[in-house]
Amino acid sequence: MNIYLFVYDLVQFCGHSWIFTNMIIRFMSFGKDSLADTFYSIGLVMRLCQLLSVLEILHILIGIDKSRLFPRFLQITERIIVLFVVINSQEEVQCKYVVCVLFFLWNSLDVVRYTYNMLARTGITYLPLTWLNFSLCILLYPLSVLAKAFAICVSLPYFESFGTYSIKLPFPFAFSIYFPYVLKMYLLVLFTGMCFIIPNLFSERKAHLGTGNIKKKRS
Repeated sequence: MNIYLFVYDLVQFCGHSWIFTNMIIRFMSFGKDSLADTFYSIGLVMRLCQLLSVLEILHILIGIDKSRLFPRFLQITERIIVLFVVINSQEEVQCKYVVCVLFFLWNSLDVVRYTYNMLARTGITYLPLTWLNFSLCILLYPLSVLAKAFAICVSLPYFESFGTYSIKLPFPFAFSIYFPYVLKMYLLVLFTGMCFIIPNLFSERKAHLGTGNIKKKRS
């Protein structure tokens, strides 16, 4: 199982590293013009990586990963909903700069996280990487939540005009689902989840970077 988890982390690291490197090279080559077509150039690989991340929930459920289930579930489902339901379904949103910002934040976190996980599977502990892994997420996760919320707000006019995912059942049901209202309610879920996840990130940081742990690792 440790070998399997190492291979999983390696695949994710390669995918996110490719995305991260591609974004930087494109920006250095084309400047701001590269931001508008970020989704078209790397969206497929991004979707594959996010779909693959669903396995992490299964890893926790079967006990081969000791992470806490609920915070990880929230983080993964947030990305899946924003990427597949909001961005992927509205072509007009895909060219917005917020997509580039969102992808940059996600991949900054994941390149560090999967690098740390791979080394941890082999029993290697590198203190600067450990510090970066458990500190960077505290800074970037709230920013990613704001970017997700902004992406949802940008998409609302298009969901309203095109009626995407809105359902109106015929008589005798007389029941309808207006999807923009669903997204607005999901914004509350998004920020409520952030209030739950951030304390969990701090507790994980304390568990791995507490004074006693640091002294023990140095010794």
